[in-house]
Amino acid sequence: MESMENANAEGHYKLLTVAIIIGIIGVFLRFAGDANTGFMFTSISNVILIIGILIALKCVFAIMK
Repeated sequence: MESMENANAEGHYKLLTVAIIIGIIGVFLRFAGDANTGFMFTSISNVILIIGILIALKCVFAIMK
């Protein structure tokens, strides 16, 4: 039962929600830029998206543990 309680911990799902929001912001920024913003804007949005992905993976593996 201990692993079930760990999987249902509220903190995991709060962190997962934050990770999803960060990922959505990264995707939005990727498509919100126009041709004038160029490489830097795309790079920043990709970094934000990768941060969201890493946080989400950390959370998912913590739930599975």
